[in-house]
Amino acid sequence: MASLGIGGKLLDWISNWLLNRTQRVCINGIVSIWKLVLSGIPQGSVLGPLLFLMLINDLDLNIHNVLLKFADDTKIYSRICNSDNVQKLQEDLNTLQEWAHTWQMKFNIQKCKVMRVGDSDSGLK
Repeated sequence: MASLGIGGKLLDWISNWLLNRTQRVCINGIVSIWKLVLSGIPQGSVLGPLLFLMLINDLDLNIHNVLLKFADDTKIYSRICNSDNVQKLQEDLNTLQEWAHTWQMKFNIQKCKVMRVGDSDSGLK
């Protein structure tokens, strides 16, 4: 957050809010022991979506094709006319995967889809 220009008492307040949090689970009236939460943002918080957007702010760095971000949804697209276009798109996918690895964030592979628009794939494989 400091690299985005957030500092002083606001940074202290957010840091204190995120650090040393504990949680427990209650199922059918049975409660687990309290456990320290090492990562993440409290669900249902007002700051959660804002902090998430700050985290993914640099997701599109070094991306050559169009990248769209909305909440926790990301789309990348390109017009594929030749093998160079295919290579650029693959490079962007690799860059996104490297970003996810660096920031310890996973893309949900089950939700990843490929959509082709047009009447053929122009023989590209």
